[in-house]
Amino acid sequence: MVHILLIMITQSQNDASVAGSIKVEYMLVSFDHANQKVRLVLKGEEMLDNLQDRGEKINPNHPTLWRPEYGSYMIEGTPGQPYGGTMSEFNTVEDNMRKRRQEASSLLTENDSICTITSFPRLGCPGFTLPESTPTPVEEGASKSLFFPDQAINKHPRFSTLTRNIRHRRGEKVVINVPIFKDRKTPSPFIERFHNDDGEGVRAAKPDHIYMDAMGFGMGNCCLQVTFQACSISEARCLYDQLATICPIVMALSAAAPFYRGYVSDIDCRWGVISASVDDRTKEERGLKPLKNEKYRISKSRYDSIDSYLSKCGEKYNDLDLTIDKEIYKQLTAEGIDHLLAEHIAHLFIRDPLTLFEEKIHLDDANESDHFENIQSTNWQTMRFKPPPPNSDIGWRVEFRPMEVQLTDFENSAYVVFVVLLTRVILSYKLDFLIPLSKVDENMKVAQKRDAVQQGMFYFKKDICKVGIAVVDGCNTAHNGTETDPEEYALMSIDTIINGKEGVFPGLIPIINSYLENMEVDVDTRCTILNYLKLIKKRASGELMTVARWMREFVSNHPDYKQDSVITDKINYDLLVKCNQIANELTDCPELHGFTVDKIKLSGNKTVSL
Repeated sequence: MVHILLIMITQSQNDASVAGSIKVEYMLVSFDHANQKVRLVLKGEEMLDNLQDRGEKINPNHPTLWRPEYGSYMIEGTPGQPYGGTMSEFNTVEDNMRKRRQEASSLLTENDSICTITSFPRLGCPGFTLPESTPTPVEEGASKSLFFPDQAINKHPRFSTLTRNIRHRRGEKVVINVPIFKDRKTPSPFIERFHNDDGEGVRAAKPDHIYMDAMGFGMGNCCLQVTFQACSISEARCLYDQLATICPIVMALSAAAPFYRGYVSDIDCRWGVISASVDDRTKEERGLKPLKNEKYRISKSRYDSIDSYLSKCGEKYNDLDLTIDKEIYKQLTAEGIDHLLAEHIAHLFIRDPLTLFEEKIHLDDANESDHFENIQSTNWQTMRFKPPPPNSDIGWRVEFRPMEVQLTDFENSAYVVFVVLLTRVILSYKLDFLIPLSKVDENMKVAQKRDAVQQGMFYFKKDICKVGIAVVDGCNTAHNGTETDPEEYALMSIDTIINGKEGVFPGLIPIINSYLENMEVDVDTRCTILNYLKLIKKRASGELMTVARWMREFVSNHPDYKQDSVITDKINYDLLVKCNQIANELTDCPELHGFTVDKIKLSGNKTVSL
């Protein structure tokens, strides 16, 4: 493992400037218009084969790539090639997302559709799949779930093996408890009884919470992720740290997951759900029993926020207790790896591998990094620091992972472009967002709450522009001290952080606009960017709703809703029909986007909203 890391560090020090690769996850749904039901279609593997046969297998330069995802009703799409570093690339983001949606839609029957929704509202309810599959909560199965059938897991052995091994390592099924939204007629206390429960479910379920018991309730949701290419390892470490502080802000802005297992919840984001869905820690590791058979107490699930900054300027803000494998740390530092990076890797390796394929055991570590990636790829954190693969011209990358997927390609493009532009201004203006990681963790908790965009207050740095301070490798040299100053940061609303408030904070969008004014940007690209930033601006101010808020309003106003927190088949059907119409620009939703579907067509699929 040390040998792999040393190879990674000695290559790709000066690659291209920051570029992005964007991953969108999709769900396949089928509308039963006669019975007014909508279900998840379990044919993702078949669709994936068809998409690859028509695309990358016959044309290496095909504009889209398709990959499997956890659910057998899911697929994942990315651009065929990474985006470049020029401003005009922003004009291609939405166009490529449209191509992906059109490619996948061309393979579907009349009543089926491909949707970018974060969570399917009735996931885990009886009959939610097509063909209908019944859960079999038996030990021999992958999940042993009362609600989520194994047939809904992708047939690739990786996914069922992950599911089974997480459960076995933990010593029990995963436990997910999401607070239910208490409406006027919601039972109080809200307590469920479960069919076919052997007692484990009733013991694990909390009163006034929606109980879920399988990896599929987390990994079966969809997200939007973007990977950035850095020009050096130091720049990658700087971006990793700076963007980590932005993760809860963007997560709250993109909130799109208010419903679980047929109920209205009191959260708006999937993050805590997915974190619990893959929590393989034993009772000893969770601190519920004294350490006897395990080596460590581990404070978080393997899917959670980051635990340490990687750059020198972030070091003094590392105020979380970091559990590490001390032997691996000694190995790394003995071979010349600095202590921050050594701690990061040694922290990843406190986790056990979750899967191991026989043909991948005996590898040449000088030329293959599969052993490292086996651990790296199952530490799912808000940010991922990605070393270059051996013998590759791919450089150092960082992945931004907290965003919830939006209904439309326009929205998804807007969030991506906003974050990409933020990386540009961070590097160009040497901005400093760093605050103690414990405060970032507090922000993560606030960000998931209902209507956090309007109601939440977030710790954020007050002075992000350290004028006159020397900068080395993206870090202010003033950070060489070891003490943090509580006066450096304050609680702010997302509106203040994004749009600014006179005398309090300049605002991220005004800073981005200042950057754009100093760049050579053609009129078409500038128009595109301004429309994207307008969406972010208005979501932050509350003038436009988040997807989660819009979905809540839709359900609350539905004639069949009985103020009891229950989402019936009919409500779910009508909601998904509306979502599908919005995604395909067949209907207006000005409360989400601020414009109607009447647009000025410019060239090809390029559009500018009025």
